[in-house]
Amino acid sequence: MSNVAVVAVGGNALTRADQPGTAEQIESNAAQMASGISNLCEAGWSVVVVHGNGPQVGHLAIQQEGSVDLVPPQPLYSLNAMSQGQLGSVLVRAIDTIRGPGTAVGLISHMVVDPHDPAFRTPTKPIGPFFTETEAAAMAERRGWEMRQDAGRGFRRMVPSPHPTEMLELSAVTPLLAAGKVVLAAGGGGVAVARDDQGRYHGVDAVIDKDSAAARLAGSLKATMMILVTGVDAVMVDYGTPRARAVHELSLAQAERYLAEGQFPAGSMGPKIRAATDFVRESGGTTVITSAERMLEALDPQNRVGTHIVPEQAMSEEAMSIA
Repeated sequence: MSNVAVVAVGGNALTRADQPGTAEQIESNAAQMASGISNLCEAGWSVVVVHGNGPQVGHLAIQQEGSVDLVPPQPLYSLNAMSQGQLGSVLVRAIDTIRGPGTAVGLISHMVVDPHDPAFRTPTKPIGPFFTETEAAAMAERRGWEMRQDAGRGFRRMVPSPHPTEMLELSAVTPLLAAGKVVLAAGGGGVAVARDDQGRYHGVDAVIDKDSAAARLAGSLKATMMILVTGVDAVMVDYGTPRARAVHELSLAQAERYLAEGQFPAGSMGPKIRAATDFVRESGGTTVITSAERMLEALDPQNRVGTHIVPEQAMSEEAMSIA
């Protein structure tokens, strides 16, 4: 199919940093996101939505631990499935409210990972709310969680985030798009599973990065475009220095060079740039990184909104001269 856009929406867009994360807040935030998705549909795109779940799955983990004397706690992969259903339902209803009942379809999705992925030795994925250093130390002592500073905003629980290799439900996506549906897939990065020697799939305690999952899915679908929604209008280079500037177009090679130079830290823009380059390298498509508010506007590079990461041959002469 042509004109397929895979849109990755962060869990932080559904539960914002200044919000406790009530059901009403999540639904209000989802309604705003659904408006942007509807605009893409109006512009002729077939849309697949991948949402994150960092805050929500962390909240579920705290709820599990808090009720351990009443009911048995569930493993992390089960919490991923719970949050996938919760947030998928909210987004489906928000999209259907705008575009009509039955427009959006949510797929409970499973992502295959390698159980020997080095990520299991070094947890890097932050989930749940922010804590003070004192609170984090108490959490680590009481629950055995790995707690680490997250981008200077406080301490959060860190869990493994392995690389996804395959989405088991991939074959269901294209027929749904062909039927005119907005498809929600790989929510929360997908439920992490591994296959044993007997061919059985088992849940794995990990949270897959939603941008990495979106890149895997977009590449498999041969999507034209991947849109990574974030809290800023465009990617900055030399951030925090007098030379800080937004970049509106980068070739694959330029993006990889900036990544290797450490321009995009692991705790901020790094995972998005890595996912963006993975998709462009595999598919020859374009990745756009921008805010939810300017998503549709950013799709046209002439508007100089957002950051386009493109194959070398697609670079404009102006961008090649200044990047």
